[in-house]
Amino acid sequence: MGPKSKGNARGGGPKPGTKQAKAAAEKSAQTANAQQNEGEAKKPTVKQIIGGASWTGKLPVNLLSEHCQKQKWEKPEYTMTQSAKGFVSSVILSKVDPKTKEKVTLPSMQLPPARRDLGARPTALEARHFAAIYALYRVCNMRNMSLMLPPDYRKLWKDDFPALKAEATAEGKAWMYEADPFLVKQQRDAAAADMEKKKTEQQKLQAKAKEDGALSSGGLEERKSGKGWSQAPKIELGTKIRRDIEDLLRYKTVWNPYGVTIPEPQRKAIIDDLSQVGFRRSHVKEAVAECKDREEVLEWLLLYVPEDDLPSWSLPEGYSAGISLASGDLVRESKIKRLAAAGYPSELCARTLDNAGGNEALAAEKLQMTITQHISQSASTEEDEQEDAWAEEAVTLEAIFGDRYKRVSKIVCEIQGEVPNMEELVSFRFQKPTISYPTHPPIISVLSNGLPAYIRLSAVRQAIRYATEDLIGTQMIFSLVDWLETNLPRIVESPGPLRDISTTPSESVKEPTATTQLPLRSARKNSVSSGAQSSSQLGITLRKDWESKKTSAAQIKMNRQRQSLPAWAMQESIIQCVNTYQVTIISGETGSGKSTQSVQFILDDLLKRDIGDVANIVCTQPRRISALSLADRVSDERCSTVGDEVGYIIRGGSKVKSGRTKITFMTTGVLLRRLQTSPESSDDIAKSLVDITHVVVDEVHERSLDTDFLLALLRDILNRHENLKVILMSATLDADIFMQYFGGPSRVGRVNIPGRTFPVEDYYVDDILRQTGFNRGASMISDLDDAAEVTEDQVLGKSLRSLGFGINYDLIVSTVRYIDSQLGDDPGGILIFLPGTMEIDRCLNAIRAVPNLHALPLHASLLPAEQKRVFNPAPKGKRKVIAATNVAETSITIDDVVAVIDTGRVKETSFDPKDNVVKLQEVWASQAACKQRRGRAGRVKAGKCYKLFTRSVESNMAPRPDPEIRRVPLEQLCLSVVAMNSIQNAADFLAKTLTPPETIAVEGALSLLHSIGALDNNKLTALGRHMSMIPADLRCAKLMVYGSIFGCVDACITIASILIARSPFVSPRDKREEATAARAAFSRGGGDLLTDLAAYQQWSERSKSTGYWQSNSWCSENFLSHQTLREISSNRAQLLTSLKDAGILPIDYKKNSTASSNQWDRNSNNTSLLQALIAGSFNPQIAQIKFPDKKYTASMTGTIELDPDARTIKYFNLENGRVFIHPSSVLFSAQNFANAMYISYFSKMETSKVFIRELTPFNAYSLLLFAGSIILDTMGRGLVVDGWLRLRGWARIGVLISRLRMMLDDVLAARIDNPSSSLNRAGEELESKVIELVTKLVDYNGLDQ
Repeated sequence: MGPKSKGNARGGGPKPGTKQAKAAAEKSAQTANAQQNEGEAKKPTVKQIIGGASWTGKLPVNLLSEHCQKQKWEKPEYTMTQSAKGFVSSVILSKVDPKTKEKVTLPSMQLPPARRDLGARPTALEARHFAAIYALYRVCNMRNMSLMLPPDYRKLWKDDFPALKAEATAEGKAWMYEADPFLVKQQRDAAAADMEKKKTEQQKLQAKAKEDGALSSGGLEERKSGKGWSQAPKIELGTKIRRDIEDLLRYKTVWNPYGVTIPEPQRKAIIDDLSQVGFRRSHVKEAVAECKDREEVLEWLLLYVPEDDLPSWSLPEGYSAGISLASGDLVRESKIKRLAAAGYPSELCARTLDNAGGNEALAAEKLQMTITQHISQSASTEEDEQEDAWAEEAVTLEAIFGDRYKRVSKIVCEIQGEVPNMEELVSFRFQKPTISYPTHPPIISVLSNGLPAYIRLSAVRQAIRYATEDLIGTQMIFSLVDWLETNLPRIVESPGPLRDISTTPSESVKEPTATTQLPLRSARKNSVSSGAQSSSQLGITLRKDWESKKTSAAQIKMNRQRQSLPAWAMQESIIQCVNTYQVTIISGETGSGKSTQSVQFILDDLLKRDIGDVANIVCTQPRRISALSLADRVSDERCSTVGDEVGYIIRGGSKVKSGRTKITFMTTGVLLRRLQTSPESSDDIAKSLVDITHVVVDEVHERSLDTDFLLALLRDILNRHENLKVILMSATLDADIFMQYFGGPSRVGRVNIPGRTFPVEDYYVDDILRQTGFNRGASMISDLDDAAEVTEDQVLGKSLRSLGFGINYDLIVSTVRYIDSQLGDDPGGILIFLPGTMEIDRCLNAIRAVPNLHALPLHASLLPAEQKRVFNPAPKGKRKVIAATNVAETSITIDDVVAVIDTGRVKETSFDPKDNVVKLQEVWASQAACKQRRGRAGRVKAGKCYKLFTRSVESNMAPRPDPEIRRVPLEQLCLSVVAMNSIQNAADFLAKTLTPPETIAVEGALSLLHSIGALDNNKLTALGRHMSMIPADLRCAKLMVYGSIFGCVDACITIASILIARSPFVSPRDKREEATAARAAFSRGGGDLLTDLAAYQQWSERSKSTGYWQSNSWCSENFLSHQTLREISSNRAQLLTSLKDAGILPIDYKKNSTASSNQWDRNSNNTSLLQALIAGSFNPQIAQIKFPDKKYTASMTGTIELDPDARTIKYFNLENGRVFIHPSSVLFSAQNFANAMYISYFSKMETSKVFIRELTPFNAYSLLLFAGSIILDTMGRGLVVDGWLRLRGWARIGVLISRLRMMLDDVLAARIDNPSSSLNRAGEELESKVIELVTKLVDYNGLDQ
């Protein structure tokens, strides 16, 4: 066989591995594929399947993966299931904790069961991408990413998923759509654990209460033997005041106001159950017909059934029918007892006897008339010709009845009855009437110890009716005895409606001649609604005036100054943006002129276009001082006075002219209250801004609570108010979040104004120590181990360590000296940033030791006149030094500052919704805040910033502060939201804010609002409406509303002002005992707040007589802070203005004025009432006082009770169990609380123990009238208040107080709605009677005076 040819060695192909071989292989493969797939379509790619043929962007799976990577989460996992409708997928997210290395996995993000079909897809690939886009929306819904998605997925992002979010929000599941689901899971797990713990504790308490209160088969004494009840405080109710309350309630109480009908099966069960526990069946049937549920039926019975017919378990211990009268007049007492034996109340008998001049017979006749006044009786037209008819009948009766007949007197006889089927002995007494007999029936009494009084009175009433209809004109006593013996069993069985036959009304409470109605709230004056309609002639006139003013020398000079600002160059851009977009964002660094110029640009543009007459520009500021200073500055720039073309409205003052003022600066809260209280906003909040053309919201970057709330409202209003323009101004360039919130670039315009600050040189604490030589003397060097070889760094390190972590005021003084020496004769002020007012006081006290300095404070608590002092130049030869809080960061501009000293500290509120604890902590400021502070030094020339912290500390600061909505309690915000009538669901609305708050915080806030009476079934109450209008803590607002109604408004305003500030007492460490003794000298046992009140009142009187500053020495002697007292005084002025603005107080109210003091401050010295109102305002922040067993000692006058040691007295609240009085309280060493059994507290703090502060003791009736709900114990042991506080006493007391409280609520609503207007006469009588009874109950702890 011969050899093969070379060309056929590889089948004639090219040599393997060569380019020719590779090309041939590709060609061969293409040919094969073409042959195989000839006539078939090309297989689409994943991007084409998901995004379409032309899609070039990212796919949902990729977008989710990138987001997880940025957030440092694990790679998403996908589940897949197949159903009849297709494939369904879901995403599982997980994260590894970088510290613990623990992996946290979230539940799969599935659609709600009702919407599961939305995720069904024909292929697994499409289902996977749907799951990715749904998971992405769950964590990125606050961003507008629809344009980044494939076309088929945009509708999901814009329509379908927002609908799912809205449904979840309505169900209270807004947490599902938070940006950080792992943080939400951590918070919810912690909250769930905490709730479970509280639930377990609550169940234990309820189980114990239920165990103690449960019905048992044993006797009453056995049921009363519970230890918990035996140790409960005992309450009593004086007979006289009880009668007054009963009389008031019987004729004023409204039962079942909505006409609820109890279903028949439930009705039968109630009748059977209550009949078995001792009530008459007929009474229960009557109650069931009038009431709405079992609880109300029981209350009705306990109120209307007379005492002598109540079940024994409902009576107080040792009860006996009737009362014994302590009197020195035995004859009068005997007459009253005989009259009361007929069944009439003893008080009524005594009053009637006195009115009858001591004539017992006449009194008996008048008493009978009170129950028979509705029975028509024939009048005698002539003198009775049978004067001896009574005597003749007496002879006949004696003959008929024999021994059963007894002649008591000439006009009175008594016959013993023989009533079948009755064990009780019954006698019938008859008295001759003072007018003719037998043309008028006799006075009848049914005497029996075994029959309830009201049944005997019912029998008398029916007997009189029988005599009047059938027996008039004939001798009738025999017939009456026969009728009574025959019908008395029937009357006992069915005595008739209790309302008709129960105790007769007293003279002090009369039924009104007309229905007493609670008046509606008086409407405010109608606002002028201008809309956007312009009077062209007026607009032309305004333009000509403006053009004329521009040519004046003063205006030309002012415009030259304005032209130097960076904002001036952006004028056209700002106007074009505002006119083009409904929302405009203006960003600009401090000093750019955005706050002063933007509003003027807008107004000038409107004037140019002849529509200046409709211009109404509102500019909100977060603080009063900025609103005032901007109004002054803009007015100056327009060469006008404040209150003319440019004005302001702040809490406590305003300068505007209706129709004339075109630019109004106001605090954010003022605009919110306008939105809340405007009559036009009742159905549509947008109508409240119908006369406003532009709303400018300044300093939006601060993210205050009010600002975020306002932005949410404005976003909603813009959809219905197309002509409204909104301008947001921020001092930072981080405006993307606001742009996305209002709809993105297509709906929001943006202008950036460059800053105009001079260069600022930074010096950190190590640089400051080197420059000033602070704390670097010989002693510092000698402290080191080898002083001879000390290095500069060693000395510096030692100095830094010696500074500690707090604010070093000596270092501040040294820095101020150094800056002053560096500046020499050059002008310029120094601005020092400190965290709070206390630090400002300490700093100023230290700085005043330096000569030639003009030191001033600056904080929000100062009066406007005091705040304005910082803008004035320093006196000649002195340098201005301003110690300020963060109010000076962005809100105001002080032109002559050239140096800033920044402590880097700020006081920030934090709130833990799980523990319901608010903390005001001093923390490091954010980097953004420090940047703003630094910028204050470069306004007029190159400046310097001295930072009292290291570079390392600055690098670890947070980039920006958390929004306030995330770190403060939300009660006030939720109340304000509910007060907006057009907002239906508060939780749903808050979920739409820029940074939604935690769901648990919103739920807790709404729950608290219900418990304090501001909300009822998620609706605003009258109390809540006014609380929402008072810019103060809700508890303080409630206290002031109470004070206005109970006549102690001045004291309540002062207490609220103290709580807003702090206690005026100081306690130096080296004089702690002297300070405690000084504070105790002001105490009268009323607690901390009343002690502070007494101190303030004495200071106020002394200041009026000697002047503010002359009282300094007195303050020092009594360990009082003069600055704090002035701060309290400032708070009082602001709160007083708020109460007048809300209509709670008249405009002309002044303390101690003769005209108003009687009404508004008549009870300001009533300590018990003030304690009760404080307790009611702070509820449920209440603790019970547990005293140890009593101890006694012998003395010369006998055995006396010893006061317990303060350490043996214990205090308990519902949330924490045992709590402790803070050592700073005047009650810390208290041994005796008089009648007080409880204490209210304003705040609590937890360190080694749970301490309660700002304490006020109060008595049991204060608890009953102003605390939580009252539950009756049907075993006769007493009452349970708020589910945990037990009181031993008569069950009827609980009904009386509970119903009196309901009546008090109605009176409060009427008085709150019409604080200055008069009610009708019946309404005034009702109000005064209720207020009088409540005040007496609290003042005397339920006893008669």
